[in-house]
Amino acid sequence: MELAEPKTVADAIRYFSDSDVALQAMVRLRWPSGVVCPICGAGNPTFLAKQHRWQCKSKHPGRQFSAKTGTVMEGSPLSLGVWFSAIWLICNAKNGVSSYEIHRSLGIMQKSAWFLLHRIRMAMRTGSFEMSDNKGGDPGADPDAGPNPEAKAKTPAELEADETFIGGKRKNMHKARKEKLGKGRGTIGKEIVMGILAREVGAVVNGGNKRYTDALRSYSGLGADYLHEAVDHEIEYVRGRVHTHGMENFWSLLKRGLNGTYTHMSASYLDRYVDEQAFRFNERHRNDSERFRAVVSSVQGKRLTYRELTGRSTEGSKD
Repeated sequence: MELAEPKTVADAIRYFSDSDVALQAMVRLRWPSGVVCPICGAGNPTFLAKQHRWQCKSKHPGRQFSAKTGTVMEGSPLSLGVWFSAIWLICNAKNGVSSYEIHRSLGIMQKSAWFLLHRIRMAMRTGSFEMSDNKGGDPGADPDAGPNPEAKAKTPAELEADETFIGGKRKNMHKARKEKLGKGRGTIGKEIVMGILAREVGAVVNGGNKRYTDALRSYSGLGADYLHEAVDHEIEYVRGRVHTHGMENFWSLLKRGLNGTYTHMSASYLDRYVDEQAFRFNERHRNDSERFRAVVSSVQGKRLTYRELTGRSTEGSKD
């Protein structure tokens, strides 16, 4: 009997435990138009059923390849079933999922789970401001279609810009750490993260946009290039359409995951955790299965080795 596509994490773990089913799913999502050689791009390679690999008909180095070749999964000894279950968990857990939870749930080493999650976060990254779109409105609308061109021409896109500081609270720091940072505001020693959110789907950042910020002096020069309005939080938090509630909501979700789920995080990996939360925020109107497919469809052409991630040749870290 053919299994129905998964809708829950329990379904996903059962569904992808069958290696043939997992491979078929990978082929559908990675090569929707048919399998091609990741080295030369030639199509219609020969499938080697016993090895679960393909062989390119053109002769060149690396002519045999697997579904993982040329993706963030390349070189991983973990099965596609484990990868897919981990992807399902991280892309659908509102506050993220720790490597210890992946370790316990999927029965793999915690060190391997930590590396696995960082590679999945790389697949969640788009590398552009498009990931900052607030996909509000009709959740059934085509996310790539963009707004009505005529309406877009008449009404400038609305953007929220805001910043936050990520780091431990000063009162919880060791005395030596406090002395090293010295006296000053509570932001000393913390990492600054900047965010831009477009309230409309498909909005483009340009000089015709309306840019809403708080009253931080760093934003005072935006009026020269944008239609800029600010809200002073010492007086008010919203003035008509002028507010930064959308970005503040994102910061709340990000910090809830960092403080509640991951508890400890190196500043050198902060961008990856931001990528993870940005993906879930932008895809929040999709269902679990759609978010899963979006991540698996993005694994190609991305590679992260353990040495690149840590500067070391042996696995070992905590989140």
